[in-house]
Amino acid sequence: MSASHVSLAFRRVSRTFPGGVVALNDVSFSVPAGGLTAVIGPSGCGKTTLLRIAAGLDRATSGRVELIPKSILKDGAVHFAGDRKTSVCFQDPRLLPWRSVIDNVALPLELAGIARADRMARASQVIAAAGLSDAKYRMPSQLSGGMRMRVALARALVTRPEVLLLDEPCSAVDEFTRMQLDEEIRRVWQASGATTLLITHSVSEAVWLADQIVVMGGASIDEIYQVQLPQGSRDRTSAGFLFEVETVMKLLARAAGVVAT
Repeated sequence: MSASHVSLAFRRVSRTFPGGVVALNDVSFSVPAGGLTAVIGPSGCGKTTLLRIAAGLDRATSGRVELIPKSILKDGAVHFAGDRKTSVCFQDPRLLPWRSVIDNVALPLELAGIARADRMARASQVIAAAGLSDAKYRMPSQLSGGMRMRVALARALVTRPEVLLLDEPCSAVDEFTRMQLDEEIRRVWQASGATTLLITHSVSEAVWLADQIVVMGGASIDEIYQVQLPQGSRDRTSAGFLFEVETVMKLLARAAGVVAT
């Protein structure tokens, strides 16, 4: 699949909840077309609210989200229509326990009215890309936590989205499984070409996957950092990678109001 030609732009996005709780305050940044941008920050800083607004699951109080070059806006959030597709992968895989892997992956196509033969063929393709061909007829209860998340990623990609939104997809797994899933995420992101926004608490994950890292503190952006490592040559044990992690950790500590030592 060729890279998406659509970039995702947040223009002075703010969100205030009933009672006056400010979740986002004047947030502006762009996810380049075909790129992967990670958003990190302390709990409660508005990361997931930002993603929900981009997905059309919540509304901005002010500001807007744009798709560029073609923007279709509705109530301050992106309104995806026609050939502008988005997919969301949440923290919980949210698989239907009574459906097999292939039937879970094919569900978005089924809901869209795609004929069974076509949706099974497309589901099989993304399942193979996720390295799950041997498990395509298993039930979710027969899968490990990491495998269930890979199924959720495959389901998010089966619609061939131009924009992919990932809400801490590796938060519920152990560190070793997270590293394996991070490699899967990078591989499927590069294969799909989707413009991708990743919400994460893991600095190492952000540096491993992203071209750009948005560091949030409170309800606003504290720093936008460009990762100084080429995508194809990142090594978690290298001095360069560890330096990038240390740099972003210091930015995160500053955003969280913590004095780094």
